[in-house]
Amino acid sequence: MTNQPTLSQFLAQHEDLREDCRRLIETVAGVCCEISAITRRGALGGNLGEEIGNTNVQGEEQKQLDLVSNELFVKRLAPCGLLAAMASEEIEELIQPEGKRGALLMAFDPLDGSSNISVNIPVGSIFSILPAPDAGRVAVAEDFFQPGKNQLAAGYAVYGQATMLVLTIGKGTQGFTLDPDSGEFILTEPGYRIPEQTGEYGINSSNQRFWHPPMQRYIEECMAGKEGPRGRNFNMRWVGSMVAETQRILTRGGTYLYPQDTKQPFRPGRLRLLYETSPIGMLVEQAGGKASDCTGPMLEVIPTSLHQRIGVALGSREEVERIEQYHQESPIVL
Repeated sequence: MTNQPTLSQFLAQHEDLREDCRRLIETVAGVCCEISAITRRGALGGNLGEEIGNTNVQGEEQKQLDLVSNELFVKRLAPCGLLAAMASEEIEELIQPEGKRGALLMAFDPLDGSSNISVNIPVGSIFSILPAPDAGRVAVAEDFFQPGKNQLAAGYAVYGQATMLVLTIGKGTQGFTLDPDSGEFILTEPGYRIPEQTGEYGINSSNQRFWHPPMQRYIEECMAGKEGPRGRNFNMRWVGSMVAETQRILTRGGTYLYPQDTKQPFRPGRLRLLYETSPIGMLVEQAGGKASDCTGPMLEVIPTSLHQRIGVALGSREEVERIEQYHQESPIVL
């Protein structure tokens, strides 16, 4: 692997990539290196998985590492001069840049899967880079209301056995592994490809009683195995960290499912469109998979609010298309 390019070298090879986007990706990678160093220390760095008595705008209990990660993103990116504005999953309003304004927008989840910190399951950071519609003025929330297909780049870092940065600039999906000796991200996965077929799915089955009939049908058929209508056996996996689930899919195929349900009927899903499903959807599709809101293409959905939630099915194309078909045959009536 010593001849593999670094992240900076890889980005420099793509002359059509916007210079400001290249610089922003490199800055984000630096933030992820800092968060990686903190997570590697585990309990030696304090009880970062401890709830601090606050809830974020999503109504979720914040962990210490949620705040630390968010503060690092803001501290490093707000003054970088590349952004018109930032939107964080942890903060209700936009984050405006300090000083010079740039021509890019960035939405980010500073720490995905933070409920897993105390049990040492991989967590991660997710980011999405969009063009600012008008870089000459103060950005507003509506500037972020662009479909995922408009993203200039998207990626995530996963802090696990090794720290990886998984990235797309619209030319496939690549994986970079952090070399702890040099502090550089090295290209180790030059092109992920998700198999069109799979025998593995990921879903939180504790919510089964709340699923709508199309998802009930799909999972029941998978669980029926070789003797059922699908004629083959399926395995189920569930980690509870979207970045870890996506890494599984990119590496060996499968699907990740978090559908809309009746447990919280006032929400059209559980995951955040801007901070989670849109960037992950781009990564999956650039790797040959499919990302859907269970009825149609995820990357066609136009957000209507900064913290909009949505149902999601992503991964191996044939299975996601089957889920869409079942939802089209039995539309959900709210």
